[in-house]
Amino acid sequence: IEYGLSESAAMDALTKTPAALLGIADKVGSLEAGKMANFLITSGPIFNDRTVIYQNWVQGNKYVVSDMGWSEYKGIYKLVLNYPAGAKEYKLDVKSGSSANLIGTDTLATKFSYNGKIVNMSFGSARVRSGGGGPGGGRGGAGGGAAAPTGASTRLSGVASAGSDWSGTGEDTAGARFTWTASYTASGATSPDTTVRRKIALHLGKVTYPFDGYGFEEMPVAENMLIKNATVWTNEKEGILQNADVLVKNGKIVQVGKNITDASAKVIDATGKFVTPGIIDEHSHIAASSINEGAQSVTSEVRIADNLNPEDINIYRQLGGGVTTSHILHGSANSIGGQTQLIKLRWGANDDDLKFKNWDGFIKFALGENVKRTTSQNNTRFPDTRMGVEEVFADAFTRAKDYEAAIKAYEVDSKKKGSTAKPVRRDLELEALVEILNNKRFITCHSYVQSEILALIRVADKYGFKVNTFTHILEGYKVADKMLAHGANASTFSDWWAYKAEVQDAIPYNAAIMTRVGLNVCINSDDAEMARRLNQEAAKSIKYGGLTEEEAFKMVTLNPAKALHVADRVGSLKAGKDADIVIWSANPTTIYAKAEKTIVDGIVYYDMARDLELRKTIASERNRLIQKLVGEKRSGAPTIAATPTQHSALSCGDHEHHHGLYDVDEEDNDNQ
Repeated sequence: IEYGLSESAAMDALTKTPAALLGIADKVGSLEAGKMANFLITSGPIFNDRTVIYQNWVQGNKYVVSDMGWSEYKGIYKLVLNYPAGAKEYKLDVKSGSSANLIGTDTLATKFSYNGKIVNMSFGSARVRSGGGGPGGGRGGAGGGAAAPTGASTRLSGVASAGSDWSGTGEDTAGARFTWTASYTASGATSPDTTVRRKIALHLGKVTYPFDGYGFEEMPVAENMLIKNATVWTNEKEGILQNADVLVKNGKIVQVGKNITDASAKVIDATGKFVTPGIIDEHSHIAASSINEGAQSVTSEVRIADNLNPEDINIYRQLGGGVTTSHILHGSANSIGGQTQLIKLRWGANDDDLKFKNWDGFIKFALGENVKRTTSQNNTRFPDTRMGVEEVFADAFTRAKDYEAAIKAYEVDSKKKGSTAKPVRRDLELEALVEILNNKRFITCHSYVQSEILALIRVADKYGFKVNTFTHILEGYKVADKMLAHGANASTFSDWWAYKAEVQDAIPYNAAIMTRVGLNVCINSDDAEMARRLNQEAAKSIKYGGLTEEEAFKMVTLNPAKALHVADRVGSLKAGKDADIVIWSANPTTIYAKAEKTIVDGIVYYDMARDLELRKTIASERNRLIQKLVGEKRSGAPTIAATPTQHSALSCGDHEHHHGLYDVDEEDNDNQ
């Protein structure tokens, strides 16, 4: 409210709005006939900081928060002190539950408290003079006429009785004890509430989507655009087209060719530029708040989709590298990990709108050191050897088959007359594995060593499922023929090797060798930084293995689209496909290429010219804040050291207790 929100809007935010969000607005959220008797009774406007809540009623039941003030208590009281020598009367002017004046010969402020039930007060005696005995003596009576020493006090304590009356016991400065009563006689003059609500000087910046220096003040929308006169890499049978055009309408590619015209489309002059499909990262961990549920060997029930982080700056950074689609994987702490999520890099969208709609679900499996945790000193979880890893798979799919059989048996038995069959308790872990057995969920498996790769293929053949993709697969060149016969895809690094024990045999020719054997090969990142230059990572196989530029670039576009079962929608420039397009400044397989525009579903989410302007704006804002801090310090205001907000770049082996900025070893969680 101090920032300008209306009181009615604030009240709605506490009542009607949450009731609507919870789907119970027909029962609660407002005071209407027929709704639950849920309401508050207060001393004043609910958002006034002096307001007291007296009662909270829930479904017609009264719960007392504070009785103080429910009945009128402020005003003038006749205070009677019942001394043995005779009663003495005073006036007590009660201003509030913590303020009152005693009126005798003089007016004396008291220490006073009243909470609706118990009343306490004390007052000095030197200035109070009244006839007869009483506090401080006065003339005659219990004090013998002598004034009590300055600073001494009389203390009264009591309780509320009937109506507005109080009664209790007291002790004066001479130690004499007595009883007392206070009877309400008249209301006091109520002074108006002069409290001035603090108003904040409003100098608010604009809301951006996401709330970040690189966010949009208004979310961009799909445009009809005609990209003209570019070198177009189609990834289709047409190959690379010179001086060609791409027409985009309603988020889809409408036409690819030469001399295209359309008066309704915004023309983008791409003379001298290269136009390609958006890059697809088959193996990523960006935009996720956590990636490893490592407490047990099989966690197929957990889902990356449940903890996406749409404000991860790596989404924007990777758009700047031409990435339009990322496959967000669970980590490699488990033999059978969690369900993955394919996303489009729609910067500024919420978590649900990031999701690639209507795609086949995938799940993460893993082999190797990360699973068996050989070098961990505290590993108390099975498996602890490579043979144990194989048995985890066998055990899991045995249980999955039994689970599916039990469900089918119940479906048959429950239809029999007089059946007493009981339904099978739903098991989300096994349900995901049954989906694999029925080709409704597909495996991407973290893998390195040839013996383990062959072991998983044996288990898959025995239980009747396929490994869709072997990822990392740095010894893939040794078993490429076996993978081809099994029907698997390969997703690998371009030239990573020797970063831990199980990758000593990795070679940079791996991707090219597997391609020559006939496998569908992808180059992935598994790294937020590397994903910004996947075009260059793919180009390394031109040097190491002699692939053509088109073959190499397909490893980060069309090939991962095929591996992820979305090649009918992305991965190439073809009429009818999603308009996921990158305009490059130079040949995308060179180190000179910069993504000048990255387009997702016909929406420009990254524009280099806009990015350069935003950098200036951010630098200016940073300087403004620094000068504000310097000014505060010069004025003598208290200062503290700046505390940076760290960002965790997650990769396969990371667990939630890792909070470093970037881990050097991206895979081996035993060394992190």
